[in-house]
Amino acid sequence: MEKGANNGGGGGGYWWWAAATGVQLAWGIYSLRRGYSGDTRLMPLKAFGVASLFVGATGTATIGTVRASGIYSVKDAIEAGANIRSGLGVKGRG
Repeated sequence: MEKGANNGGGGGGYWWWAAATGVQLAWGIYSLRRGYSGDTRLMPLKAFGVASLFVGATGTATIGTVRASGIYSVKDAIEAGANIRSGLGVKGRG
């Protein structure tokens, strides 16, 4: 993917990531607060589903944040880390 590529929306398409995160998080909280009802044999499956919603929301938030920060490759991430270390006054490893 090229830097600055429009991924389907305003602001570089990052609103899709924010929307996905919000929906997954809201659905997970709703499911958690609603509690368990139904056949007890399905409880592990339902618990896994709710946990997956929270893991998915964390993943989409992370990817959206990284992309919005301008990190598109490993090289970009290395450069960002070097800039953070130099800003803090920490010497590099090499």
